[in-house]
Amino acid sequence: MPTLLAAESTLTERYQTTVPDAVPKALKLGKQDKLRYTVQPDSHVLLTRAADTDTYPALGAFLGFFDQRYEPAP
Repeated sequence: MPTLLAAESTLTERYQTTVPDAVPKALKLGKQDKLRYTVQPDSHVLLTRAADTDTYPALGAFLGFFDQRYEPAP
């Protein structure tokens, strides 16, 4: 089973937060990379590296459609 990473951060009064250092390392993020937050029906939030859709505009539309239709198995 893969190792899980758990980290916490605090929201400021303006709903901003600092991403814990371990998260960008695990997702191989660099400065100016984008994050995608997917809120699931059970209130879990999936944080992933956002796809670079600027290169392929149709990909962004497809991924948006897919995100709306995706429901994880119980």
